[in-house]
Amino acid sequence: METATQATGRRKRAVARVVVKPGTGNIRVNDRSLEEYFARATWVMVARQALEALEVGSRYDVSVNVCGGGLSSQAEAVRHGISRALSKDDGDARSALRRAGFITRDAREKERKKYGQPGARKKFQYSKR
Repeated sequence: METATQATGRRKRAVARVVVKPGTGNIRVNDRSLEEYFARATWVMVARQALEALEVGSRYDVSVNVCGGGLSSQAEAVRHGISRALSKDDGDARSALRRAGFITRDAREKERKKYGQPGARKKFQYSKR
């Protein structure tokens, strides 16, 4: 990869637009460092998983613009976007990332609330008599 590669990652309502280019391992999320944006160490680890699976964390600079959803789904959207960007150029990376499960989009979304019910599935209490 000699030039920047762009990709989009999604999870629930979160959308991450990712640009990966050769560099020194700097990861910026919404113009802040990764650790500054994702307060929990778990979210930082999830966002870095694709780079660590390929052991290329220090060879690429990653710039991410993420919006929507919560911080947990944003971290997973960042991982998905980085995986897709890295796999665009390298077929070997694609197979390794697919084995790890980072290429596949997690399509689960919140189910909408239905009218006549208090939630998506729950019903109001029924009284027979």
